[in-house]
Amino acid sequence: MKKYILFLSVMTYIQMTGQEDPYIWLEDIDSKDALEFAEEHSKKSLDVLQSHPQYESIYRKSLEIYNSDERVVYPALRGEFIYNFWQDDKNPRGIWRRTRRSDFLAGKPKWETLLDLDAMSAADDIKWVYKGVSGLYPDYDRFLVSLSKGGGDATVTREFDVQTKSFMDDGFFIDESKGSATYIDRNTLLVSSDFGEGTMTTSGYPKQVKIWKRGTAISAAELIHDGAPEDVGSWGYTVRDGDQQYIVVTQRMSFFSGHSYMYHNNALIQLNIPDDANIRSVLKDQLILDLKSDWDVNGNAVKQGTLVSLDIPKLLEGQREITTIFEPDPLTSIAGVSRTKNKLLVNLLHNVNSELFIYSWEDHSWQREKIEAPDFGTISLSAADNQSDIFFFSYENFLTPTTLYLADAQENRMSPFQSLKGYFDASKFEVHQYKVASKDGTMIPYFVVSKKGLTLDGSNPTLISAYGGFEVARKPVYSGVMGAAWLENGGTYVLANIRGGGEFGPAWHQAGLKEKRQNIFDDYYAVAEDLISRKITSSRHLGIAGGSNGGLLVGVAFTQRPDLYNAAVCAVPLLDMKRYNKLLAGASWMGEYGNPDVPEEWDYIGKYSPYQNLKPDEDYPEVFFFTSTRDDRVHPGHARKMVARMEDMGYTVYYYENTEGGHAGSSTHEQSAKLAALQYAYLLMKLFK
Repeated sequence: MKKYILFLSVMTYIQMTGQEDPYIWLEDIDSKDALEFAEEHSKKSLDVLQSHPQYESIYRKSLEIYNSDERVVYPALRGEFIYNFWQDDKNPRGIWRRTRRSDFLAGKPKWETLLDLDAMSAADDIKWVYKGVSGLYPDYDRFLVSLSKGGGDATVTREFDVQTKSFMDDGFFIDESKGSATYIDRNTLLVSSDFGEGTMTTSGYPKQVKIWKRGTAISAAELIHDGAPEDVGSWGYTVRDGDQQYIVVTQRMSFFSGHSYMYHNNALIQLNIPDDANIRSVLKDQLILDLKSDWDVNGNAVKQGTLVSLDIPKLLEGQREITTIFEPDPLTSIAGVSRTKNKLLVNLLHNVNSELFIYSWEDHSWQREKIEAPDFGTISLSAADNQSDIFFFSYENFLTPTTLYLADAQENRMSPFQSLKGYFDASKFEVHQYKVASKDGTMIPYFVVSKKGLTLDGSNPTLISAYGGFEVARKPVYSGVMGAAWLENGGTYVLANIRGGGEFGPAWHQAGLKEKRQNIFDDYYAVAEDLISRKITSSRHLGIAGGSNGGLLVGVAFTQRPDLYNAAVCAVPLLDMKRYNKLLAGASWMGEYGNPDVPEEWDYIGKYSPYQNLKPDEDYPEVFFFTSTRDDRVHPGHARKMVARMEDMGYTVYYYENTEGGHAGSSTHEQSAKLAALQYAYLLMKLFK
């Protein structure tokens, strides 16, 4: 095995003398040396964490929860049938199945297995992971099935006949790529894929969109759009509005902005809408957008965060007839938009609590009614289609198990359909929402879930979860695993709604972009300091956990403020922000973080990049890193290199690398239960001393 580089070399690199990164060999994902590093470090950490007295019980309970037959069955409405993907102890890789809609709605589903991924994986000797399907409207007798080799984002797409329950020998086939495909009609696809040399962006996504006819080679498909190599990528999709089908192409020049087009009368027409507007849906010839910045339309100012609609026929002629659907206040944001046959569904988040509304397009204006769903929790739009006004939504909060509701948008009627079993005794716990001033005075809300009558003496083991990026809103959700493994064992759980997320709309996100990113970290520290000030916990008993961008957050936190924490779970993280844009999909995130190759931008990125800011002789917590060999979104080299550097500096760290799982970290319930048990065993070990 390759020997670790001398400490002197490490320090030389940290001081940015231009020397090559001494741990760059760990970026070679499948090299013998890198895989040996991952295997040896994983084994060493597993020996410690799996020997914790509560590891086995947490693992078994977590696996029971993941595999439970009493889980909510989330439906996909397609024609006469309800489709669902299901994993359990008998089907660890899962089955794709269906039942008649009438049987499902009657509460008596008769499931018919269409595709068995365990059997397919065994036959092909490939660890197949389900990544979704796209069906042929209106009969849905054929589907494009996307499968990943090991859980990565890149997928193989094959055409499936649900009548014969088999892949079609002469059907459409798209080789492994990060792309998309959808039916235009029975014999035509809209495809974005790796079509060969010069067809992918530097971010690793397609830059071309083509129309592909059945019976022809994919190389002969008609090119309708070609983006630029430096774009994030280009994708195509179709949306239906009754009998009308719209073909949409989106070209993302950055993660948050790009051009939108419609393919109309055999021509691609660029839509005259803001580059950063987000297309949400189409209903009754209205294109539904939410705005990420202020927009002056025909002399009228429309505020950032507003949900609007535009008349599509006029838009295609170059005119903009705009109607406001909803204009949020400072505490409200748009959490989700969907549609039924006749109605628009809008899910709002107000002070990090959900509200659901039905909108009707009548007399050239939008009329709304509120759905009287439960308060003080999270509503998620689960399933709807444009063939009926039936839809499903779910409700949950930290202590209320998820309930799936069946609703009728035409009648504004709803009723509970299925409820998740409670996996821990929620009656013993309570939830509080607090606010604290960040360094610049901005008030940051956070939730605390703890046992009732918590003693405020600073001794309570407490875990902070946060994300802080990409306009992702973190909301109160029910986790049987967290409740059973953490709350029931005496832990306190905190969800911090820091800037960078989408809890309060686009401005909340944009307050942490690029040179403003330190705001996100300062918000995080303010929450930790407030927990300590309130004597809910102390730094001795305070831990943090986050994955992906949340892993970057954890990495920055323990390097900038090691005095605040005694445990840190850093999952599938970005850590080397000097090279992140050169690794896998990293270039696509420069709209969020900035470009480290531009000196002015590296000037602010370099101030927080965890890998470059490691120092010797600091009182860092003993961090637990985990990643996946098959993560093709955030490169496993980030975690590998951080571990190697910290160990060479003399720090104790823990490391686990799953050999599959992609960016999710796991592909099966067994792997998910193992990751949960490792994480909570580590936290119990570090914070309960």
